[in-house]
Amino acid sequence: MKTDNFSQKIGYPLLVMAIFLWIGFVCSISFMEAWVKFRTPNMTLPVGLAIGKVVFAALNKVEWVFAGVIAFITFYRGAGGKRSVLVGIPIAILLIQTFYLLPVLNARADALSQGLSLPQSYGHFYYIFVEVVKVGTLLALGILAIGDLRGKQT
Repeated sequence: MKTDNFSQKIGYPLLVMAIFLWIGFVCSISFMEAWVKFRTPNMTLPVGLAIGKVVFAALNKVEWVFAGVIAFITFYRGAGGKRSVLVGIPIAILLIQTFYLLPVLNARADALSQGLSLPQSYGHFYYIFVEVVKVGTLLALGILAIGDLRGKQT
């Protein structure tokens, strides 16, 4: 791994910050906001679904920023093996969410907002499952990054 001035002074702290901010965003939105909004008095299903679409689209964009920062720093440092896999898993999940799960869930939300009756779907279950995997993987990566950061301080 590179131990140049960028990695030591900026890269490691930025990596740790990006990882744990990403975890915080996902936990706040996916594990709290998504269901709390429907407990609001007078919240209608169409309004809640519309808010959810906007919030999850914004979260997705923010996640791509975090993914880019984390990937750049990890691969700039020349990390390989376990760290490359731990960076690749959340990025792969993000690709699946961006290009498959979110469009499917958005289409379902639109149909439900129009009052259509739809059969049961496991889309939300799959989305939550991959969010749990993503957060777990990011947590493991974050623990390794903290170890790197602590090891590089003089």
